[in-house]
Amino acid sequence: MPSRTNGMIPESHLRKDWDRRVKTWFNQPARKYRRHQNRLKKAAAVFPRPVAGNLRPGVQAPTNKHNSLRRVGRGFTLQELKAAGIKRSEAPKIGIAVDYRRRNKSDSSLSYNVQRLKEYRSKLVILPKAHKPKESQKAAVEEFAKATQHTGELFPVKQTAHVLQTVTKAQLEELRKAPSSYVTLKQARTAARLVGVREKRRKEAEAKAVLAEKKATKA
Repeated sequence: MPSRTNGMIPESHLRKDWDRRVKTWFNQPARKYRRHQNRLKKAAAVFPRPVAGNLRPGVQAPTNKHNSLRRVGRGFTLQELKAAGIKRSEAPKIGIAVDYRRRNKSDSSLSYNVQRLKEYRSKLVILPKAHKPKESQKAAVEEFAKATQHTGELFPVKQTAHVLQTVTKAQLEELRKAPSSYVTLKQARTAARLVGVREKRRKEAEAKAVLAEKKATKA
């Protein structure tokens, strides 16, 4: 039981020999130097290709909070490659990332990434593999001798500009009077759900009307 007053704790065991379990980070400057050297080695290994790696698409971020922002995605879809005139087997060879799972759900993202691919393809220079290039490939070899490696971000993703529009009170009233797609869909779902109940009520009303006519004729 601890003491009730603010006095000394009797028989305390607080000498935990903590200095043997302190983690230091004296190797941080050496790791920084090692990371820098690894980046230089990677850049030399992939020369003259860009240091940033493959070209990647611009996609909309998930969740309601971030879905207005565009960020770098995993890879281009097959539909985008087809619209840009690039074969799916050729894309990884010329530095284009491919994502076989992603699907295009809007025309805006499709057109944006197709334009991105076409811009990249127009600036791309493909060098010959053979040591003795053909006559048509000598120009590319001469360009390779003058080539400089791209070190920054490859085709940065541009954010869509959001423009605020002012609406007058008269225009707002017109928008309120316009038919609502939400109400139309809700009415259609309700009608589909209650089709059996309404049919039953209609038959019961017809049966009551027939009985009322028979009673009226007898009277």
